[in-house]
Amino acid sequence: MMRTFTRVAGAAIVGAQAELVDVQVSIAGVDEGGEPVFRIVGLPDSALREGRERIRSAVLHSGWPWPWRPVTVNLAPAAARKQGAALDLPIALAVLAAEGRAGAPGELAHTLCLGELTLDGALRPVRGVLAAAEAARHAGFTRALVPEANAAEASAVEGLEVHAAASLRDAVGHVTGAAPLPRHPPDAWRPAPWRGDTTSVRGQPMAVQAAWIAAAGGHNLLLSGPPGCGKTLLARHIVDLLPPLSRAEALEASRLHSIAGLLHGGLLRRRPFRAPHHSASLAGLVGGGSVPRPGEVSLAHRGVLFLDEMVEFARGSLEALRQPIEDGVITLARAAGRASFPARVLLVGACNPCPCGWYGVGDRCRCSRTVRERYRTRLSGPLRDRFDLQVVLRPVDPELLVGGGEQAPYGREELRRARSRQNGRWNARIPAAELPGAARPDAVATRELIRSARRLGLSGRGVHRTLRVARTLADLADRDEVRVEDVRIALGLRQA
Repeated sequence: MMRTFTRVAGAAIVGAQAELVDVQVSIAGVDEGGEPVFRIVGLPDSALREGRERIRSAVLHSGWPWPWRPVTVNLAPAAARKQGAALDLPIALAVLAAEGRAGAPGELAHTLCLGELTLDGALRPVRGVLAAAEAARHAGFTRALVPEANAAEASAVEGLEVHAAASLRDAVGHVTGAAPLPRHPPDAWRPAPWRGDTTSVRGQPMAVQAAWIAAAGGHNLLLSGPPGCGKTLLARHIVDLLPPLSRAEALEASRLHSIAGLLHGGLLRRRPFRAPHHSASLAGLVGGGSVPRPGEVSLAHRGVLFLDEMVEFARGSLEALRQPIEDGVITLARAAGRASFPARVLLVGACNPCPCGWYGVGDRCRCSRTVRERYRTRLSGPLRDRFDLQVVLRPVDPELLVGGGEQAPYGREELRRARSRQNGRWNARIPAAELPGAARPDAVATRELIRSARRLGLSGRGVHRTLRVARTLADLADRDEVRVEDVRIALGLRQA
């Protein structure tokens, strides 16, 4: 009985990373009934099990006969669940290689192959190619064969020779040498230029100052005010005030977008800005599913997560944000296993002061005190405590809206200098144990902070966050020590 065995390298997504999959194919003798058998084992999900029909049809429509002997595909390691259709291409290539139609068996064992096949043999893009390419390079691979739409992200991995195929025929022509595919040019990534500008936000000097401070030190910001006062406009400007992405940060953020199927082209050039609707589910916001996938808080990694109409989000969803906001990572535990996703974001929230939105604006508010208090408590104390800056905006005089732009409270040089003083670490992320030595408040500033904390009833977290903001103010002023005016401004911006 003739048996043929071959293997091709693929990959599967596990949390925020990818793991290589050894696609093994064995073709043995004919069954008693004479009918071809095609089995896939090794914990494939439904998309992979259904892939048997896609792969068989793609091979036939590409001009090759399907083997009339039993075909068994094993996806190793067998204990890890594999999901999605990215293994269609390596399975098809392994079957053809076993039949002697795609090179000698074993030749593809060290080339990463990924892609979803259509019934006519075309290749469709798949999720997680960037993470898979990184895993392959780490394992010593130097070549990758991917769909055309995924080539740019795969080529972002240094040292990996990437070839893009449009169809199964293209892939087979490349691996046999009959029609080699050109190498996709390596990624020539550059960050988008800094374009910080808040001149379109008029009549809100305190809020604009808070936005620049938030961008300088990575501080979470809560904006409260009536409709149309500039909350959303200001929030969308904050991401432009942040420093340009480094390549390492771009890789981190792009990997998550690739896993979610949202990366179109090469690495991200701008910091992410995510603004989910308040109807977003818990899984949509923090991640989840039977096989965990990143949520909005992870898709905003290294950028801004903006929650407009924040009090309208489900309370459970908001409370689930407390841990990732503090730790910069979220771990999801499921029966199938655990997955951790980075979530280092600058959180910006916006809300109205009451249900009608007009409390504090003359006599326009019609909400009772009880209704206003119930509305306010939709944001719990512990969640509010995680906002370093809390600013109330007022209605803007129409004369200011039609006038010229306002002078920004700081400039590009002040931001650059403040970030340089932080040595690559946001002030908002200084560990509590290191805070006294890093902030360096003078004696007067220390006394003022202690006195105000007692008077205002600040929590321990509130004291630490106030000191971090004061440190950012001192950095913007190019001072080594935190002074009393820094503490007072930080307290004012936290209690506005």
